[in-house]
Amino acid sequence: MNRLQHYSEVAGLGVKKMILTTILMVSLYGLSLAQGEGMERIQECKTRCSKGLHCKSKTHYSFAPCRTQKAGLNTSVVFHNVSLSTVMRCEGKQKCSLHFRVHTALQLSEHIHGVSICTVTAGMMLEICRLVSFPRVARERLEGQQLEVQNDCSEVWPGQYVHVSLKTNPSYCGVTWTSTYQVPECSSRDLRSNIPECITGRLAYTVDSDRKELAVSVSDMLEDKDYHLRLCHRKDYTCRDTGANALIRKEDVLKNTTLQYSTPLPCLCIEGWSATSDAPRVQVFPFRDNLKELWSGINFDPVEELLSWEPVCPVVAVISLCQKQGDDECDDLAGSSQTLNREKITFSTVDPHPQLCMKFTTDSGSWIRCPFADGNFQAWDLGVDQLGLVLTSRVRAPLSLHVCVKTGTSACHPEHTLPVHVEKSANLNLTVDVCLPNTCVQVKRLNVKYAVTILHCHIRCSDLADARGRARAPAMVGQTPALQGYLELIWVVVPAVACLTAAVIVAALVIKALITVHQRRHRKGRHGVCTLKQQTESHAVAVDRATPGLQDQTTLHKEMPIPYTLPFENCERANLLQF
Repeated sequence: MNRLQHYSEVAGLGVKKMILTTILMVSLYGLSLAQGEGMERIQECKTRCSKGLHCKSKTHYSFAPCRTQKAGLNTSVVFHNVSLSTVMRCEGKQKCSLHFRVHTALQLSEHIHGVSICTVTAGMMLEICRLVSFPRVARERLEGQQLEVQNDCSEVWPGQYVHVSLKTNPSYCGVTWTSTYQVPECSSRDLRSNIPECITGRLAYTVDSDRKELAVSVSDMLEDKDYHLRLCHRKDYTCRDTGANALIRKEDVLKNTTLQYSTPLPCLCIEGWSATSDAPRVQVFPFRDNLKELWSGINFDPVEELLSWEPVCPVVAVISLCQKQGDDECDDLAGSSQTLNREKITFSTVDPHPQLCMKFTTDSGSWIRCPFADGNFQAWDLGVDQLGLVLTSRVRAPLSLHVCVKTGTSACHPEHTLPVHVEKSANLNLTVDVCLPNTCVQVKRLNVKYAVTILHCHIRCSDLADARGRARAPAMVGQTPALQGYLELIWVVVPAVACLTAAVIVAALVIKALITVHQRRHRKGRHGVCTLKQQTESHAVAVDRATPGLQDQTTLHKEMPIPYTLPFENCERANLLQF
């Protein structure tokens, strides 16, 4: 008995599963019909009524007010199982139209003479109604029974929203059924092949990367219309023309052409449409997955130190700044990540170092671009000369310099810190020998928001620098700041004292020369002749120096009377003898 009960329960479950499966299949079929897949065809539009009832329909515009509701009449009692759908009516190939079908069950009574089916769509000023009326004899015969009414004479267009209302005739207040229905769009193949408003044509293409050409062929286009083709860049809701256009004539046997492109961007599309007004368009993207072409066009403003990038195609990506460490490794800079939707990406106050790069990350992968790799915008650099480390800079910038010792693969922990403010160049006087093994120098610019940290290790000093470094090492190692200051003072004072002494000597020589010139001029007369005493003394001195033995004659000569003045040339001769 228990076994039979168990079998009956299993059988009941099986029946339930079958019922659920059937319901699901019917629902999916109904959904496919609503979406236009295998849409029902009709030969002509008409109004149908069940029970053998011959009903009539006509276009109706009613502006009369509704009547007072009768007892027992309400929407749920009058209208049952209302369904809305779309059917297709064709007059030939590619000459089909869509019609809106309304199906309802109606509880007939003596107060209901017919049904009014009204529709209104966007852009319509008034609603259009179809009045389905029942003959009096049939109303009396079928009073209290339920009959079905169906109408499919309202023409609609793909994607259109239709507002539907069902009313009784005459119209009673409060007895109205309303709903909104959307006509299937052109997404189904059935509509794209038969409804002129949905026929876009089908595009096929081949790519010639060497010639940068797209060979495009068209099929299933409107047979009595020409066809347009072009290349454009799709962005948001627009497609910007690239200049590559073609027209395929309806009488052409081969419906193909060739279009030239410049860059295989993912948003570059082949767009085609029939030569009619408001024709739907089809778009094909031959380079949809070619994202690597997007990461160009990085701009840098050296005055504002502003780094920016704007996508040429819509893309969802995360953009960040990173420091290039090797061929494939790039470490993100803290706080630099930005998520891009459609806007322009900017990074303010950026240090344009060759190792600073921009990283683009999408669901498909990551790409790295280094806009300063050529070093054209590099603001500062650390080098080595005969005297040691030298910092050179194109801008006035404060830098943070650390000396550290690195062992193995461990991080380099700073041991000595030296803040440096560089305008053009500066020699770094460090208290440690940077030429020692595993000694590194770490430098970073401080007055910007985004900067890389440069680590110089295994610095190879030249032989001359190494020799000078060893000669200078005893004086450098162990010196206190006070001693270093005293040595620097000596280097300043000694040259200054030497310069001052030289200046005093030069001044003394100049003064002596001036006095000598003044004395010579004073010996001359006011009119340019010598006095008697001056000439006599000069002559005596000259004779005395020339012939020492004639001193007596010189003395006698002093007592001899001579003229008061001598000619100017004799005066000059005396003077020459004096020197």
